Amino acid sequence: MKFSIIIPCYNEGENLKKLLKKIVSLQKRYDLEYVLVENGSSDGSREFFKKNIEGQYPNIKTVYLDENLGYGYGLQQGMKVAQGDYIGWIHADMQMPLEELVSFFHITFRSQNHTKLFLKGRRTGRSSLDKIFTFGQSIINTIMFHTVLYDIGAIPVLFHKSLLRMVKIEKMPNDFSIELYIYLMAVRHHFKVKRKKVSLQERKKGNSSWNRGIKSRICQSKRILKDSMKIRKGEKVL
Repeated sequence: MKFSIIIPCYNEGENLKKLLKKIVSLQKRYDLEYVLVENGSSDGSREFFKKNIEGQYPNIKTVYLDENLGYGYGLQQGMKVAQGDYIGWIHADMQMPLEELVSFFHITFRSQNHTKLFLKGRRTGRSSLDKIFTFGQSIINTIMFHTVLYDIGAIPVLFHKSLLRMVKIEKMPNDFSIELYIYLMAVRHHFKVKRKKVSLQERKKGNSSWNRGIKSRICQSKRILKDSMKIRKGEKVL
């Protein structure tokens, strides 16, 4: 069984060397391809891709975007070239240990109906403030979509490629609400959703593009609410 893991990289130049070392080690144990998306960075990440990654590893694909149009847009471009039986993603910030992917792989090996399987992390070790905002988002979206949805932004995400035959990539949100959209679509198309606890670590290098304190969380929450309303209406989120 082959896995395709997409990693969108936006201004993560300080993490790329360590990230590369980590992902290569997992390839020795599994039939695994990575799709690294240089998501319109302005910090020299593209130069690192060109010098250290592109064409140097048989199972690492590189995708270059000249402009950052959002986290979700980067994932969409990665999905277009992914060739695994299972497709998923993680972040490049190294907050989630890549070793967590191993347990996700083994869940698919044990699954009887592996073509209708959707896996998603359930984050532990988070601050009280993060938990409050996550809980609020879960309640709002559960009510809005009449479906129990929780810890919507959690990674990793891993699902059978058959889901992409039911959902058009071009209709997916361009921003972080892609996490809500793909989770919701999996539920609506009767995929077996399994959640597994994952322990997050503190970001060692680089800066979050949105998590910069309570004000940024409030702004992000407002945007997520607007995005959720668009998704409910069937509109494309840009």
